[in-house]
Amino acid sequence: MKEPLVPVVPMSHTAHIRSHRKPRRSASTLAMRAGVAGGVLGTLAVAGASGSANAAEPVTQTLELPTLTADLAAQAAQSADATEQAAANYQLQAERDAAAAKAAKQAKADLADAKEKAAEAKKKAQEAARKEAAARASRTAERTTLSTTADAGSTTISTSTSTSTSTATGSAAAVISFVKAQVGKAYVSGATGPSAYDCSGLVQTAFKQVGISLPRVSQDQSTAGTQVSLSNLQPGDILYWGNSGAAYHVAVYVGDGMFVGAQNPSTGVVERPLSYDPPTGAVRVL
Repeated sequence: MKEPLVPVVPMSHTAHIRSHRKPRRSASTLAMRAGVAGGVLGTLAVAGASGSANAAEPVTQTLELPTLTADLAAQAAQSADATEQAAANYQLQAERDAAAAKAAKQAKADLADAKEKAAEAKKKAQEAARKEAAARASRTAERTTLSTTADAGSTTISTSTSTSTSTATGSAAAVISFVKAQVGKAYVSGATGPSAYDCSGLVQTAFKQVGISLPRVSQDQSTAGTQVSLSNLQPGDILYWGNSGAAYHVAVYVGDGMFVGAQNPSTGVVERPLSYDPPTGAVRVL
């Protein structure tokens, strides 16, 4: 039995070439929605349709993003507070630095002022010391000159001053008696008795006993009478130290080469020989 013949269908001339058509892909749809409520709320919706030929309808899938909680908001607020505090700290430090710089500048100015004042005070002290040294040198030179003169005429002085207080009469005797009675009393600058004297105060008070009014200070007392030579002294003469009109000390000659005077705070009123502190000159008012 013969098999039936199957009709042969001629093949297309492109049947052996793979199709250039793109394969059918799965269709998908993605929907995303985001919102902020209180913190940040976000919802992502993704819808996809299966590419399978058997899927009847697309499948939709929804994903929920995490919500920013109150803790995260508190952390943000805390971070803001920390930033604000840091800024305040920087400002405070800047103010402190400015104050320190100002204080340092003022301290530098005060130090310079103090140094200037100290230098000025030192200069004044040096000048005062120089003047005092010059004055001492001048007094020493005067005393040296007087001592030399006294040594050269020692015989004459001895003869001329041999008059004792016992032979002094009248006002001279009264003056000598008074000053000798004050020996041992204190020396006080500006005092005129009766318990204390300075050098010119003693001389003024002594001559007041005999009615003679003398100037108050040594400079004026050294020119109050007639200038006499130290080689021709008489009891009652006023001795002075320094230059006439510029004397810095006075005393009363009491005879026998002795004088009485209020010397200084250490010795008070004393009786001393002329050699103890040779005077510069003498005046006579009696």
